[in-house]
Amino acid sequence: MEFLESKANTKSTYIYFFIAGIVLIAFNLRPAITSLGPLVGMIQEDVGLAHWSAGLLMSLPLLVFAFMSPLVPKIANRLTNELTLIIGLTSLLIGIAIRSIPMTFFLFTGTLLAGLGIAIGNVLLPAVVKDKFPEKFGLMTSVYSTSMGLVASLASGISVPLAVNANLGWQGAQIVWTIPVVVAILVWIFLRKYNLKDSRALQPKKASAAKGMWRTPLAWQIAIFMGFQSFLFYVTISWLPEILHSHGISLETAGWLLSFTQLVGLPASFFIPVLAGRAQSQVKLAFMLGMCSIVGYSGLLLGSSYPMLIVSIALIGFALGGAFPLALSYIGLRARNANQAAELSGMTQSTGYILAAVGPLFIGYLYDMAHSWTIPIITLIGVSVVVIVFGMLSGRNRYV
Repeated sequence: MEFLESKANTKSTYIYFFIAGIVLIAFNLRPAITSLGPLVGMIQEDVGLAHWSAGLLMSLPLLVFAFMSPLVPKIANRLTNELTLIIGLTSLLIGIAIRSIPMTFFLFTGTLLAGLGIAIGNVLLPAVVKDKFPEKFGLMTSVYSTSMGLVASLASGISVPLAVNANLGWQGAQIVWTIPVVVAILVWIFLRKYNLKDSRALQPKKASAAKGMWRTPLAWQIAIFMGFQSFLFYVTISWLPEILHSHGISLETAGWLLSFTQLVGLPASFFIPVLAGRAQSQVKLAFMLGMCSIVGYSGLLLGSSYPMLIVSIALIGFALGGAFPLALSYIGLRARNANQAAELSGMTQSTGYILAAVGPLFIGYLYDMAHSWTIPIITLIGVSVVVIVFGMLSGRNRYV
């Protein structure tokens, strides 16, 4: 009896560590990206980067995500989820450390390694949650997606204070983000050693699922939804301050409003996956988020008053904050097991980050051609319609 109680307590402790490990992975999936933007000016001045090089530095992680995402399930198929995540975290740790050396080669090499590490976490986290918490997939997706968004916003906000007020410089402001990476590595080493199931992450006999996933209509519907919601998110992050500035708002205020856009999406980031997990169909959720996006971008197009612009960016923030975790929820809800979830995650995120990388460049090109934000914003409204259509198609109660 005592042995059974001891075993139950050990398993309970293990579950808590697994939750902590999932949250720690989420903590580390965005700061290496969002902390860099506010420091780009300092880095350019110190290293001597041209503007196009600085733009490439910001886009490089997205390109790495697109290339690496389909490969991650194959790597995990040969190893385990735990070991693959440890390798990813180690790559992230080395990348952040190398990137802090003020030389162009190390700056880009470090960003490349950090992108590889983040790509592994991006793809495997939904699969880990599907494997370990199949009955609580919606809730756990809420927990880690909200954690991801919260720390991403924090990293954007404190980068300059760390560099300037704390006299750490841009190098020290980057090194700070190695601390949560080290903690996550230690936790996942423990989880790998004491994994009670001692099972492989993805069974070799199911490796052929990768090719079949790329031929599945439902998988493509989810991939297109993931892709175009990513398109909207990264375009908004890149160009919203300039759009607001065109309405007469100062760039400083526009920057704070961009932070507000991200913060207002946090409640949606938490509640949308919970609601998605409880419902058999997520069609209504996808429609609601898409309509918020359409109304929000229409407000940017038509709005001239400050209150109307605030309402518009709040709707955009809510839509973007809910669309990404809904896409993550689809990965688990439309897959029958962790193997399928990993393959679907790799496929959808590869598609998503290609569109995410193209989005800011394409919208910037449209602005250069038109010399106004009217056509770019109309394009965003059109993309929002596509997001609604494919979000509703993906939300039907089916499996890949």
